[in-house]
Amino acid sequence: MCIFIVYTIRRTAFIMWYERRENKMNLYIKQRVFSWGDKFSVYDEAGFEKYYVEGEIFTWGKKLHLYDLQGNELAFIRQEIFTFLPKYHVSRNGIEVAEIVKEFTFFKHEYSVNGLGWQVHGDFWDHEYEITSNGQTIAAVSKEWLTWGDTYEIRFAAGVDEITALSVVLVIDACIAAERN
Repeated sequence: MCIFIVYTIRRTAFIMWYERRENKMNLYIKQRVFSWGDKFSVYDEAGFEKYYVEGEIFTWGKKLHLYDLQGNELAFIRQEIFTFLPKYHVSRNGIEVAEIVKEFTFFKHEYSVNGLGWQVHGDFWDHEYEITSNGQTIAAVSKEWLTWGDTYEIRFAAGVDEITALSVVLVIDACIAAERN
């Protein structure tokens, strides 16, 4: 038992060292189970809270705010209402940086991130999808099963703007949640 624990700790430390060496970053989104409205915490690999997300309630269309731990707004996400397919806008410092639009497809879900040239594709029912740019994966998302509340792991490629990519992931989660309800 002791050898297994030491092996696990060393293996985890090696993986974290290797990913830092490659300048890769992992974040984890944990949805709060008993909360009024949308509330998420975003954690780093070490388990420390890095960001938090709060949604506005009683509004037309979904609105989410991404904050750092000092309470500074890093991104604002708003849903455009009265559209045929879901459409969201991401703003940073009052400037729109991306428009996420669900593509019209029959058998699979795909999203375009206008303004950045990104595409989102994968198995959304199993919460396994990728964000790509020019065919290169810049972020991959997977759901951790058997956890209290929804927990997602986001693996970023080196040099990716994690705030904008995290905002795209939050939009996809909002679209999936709307389809479930």
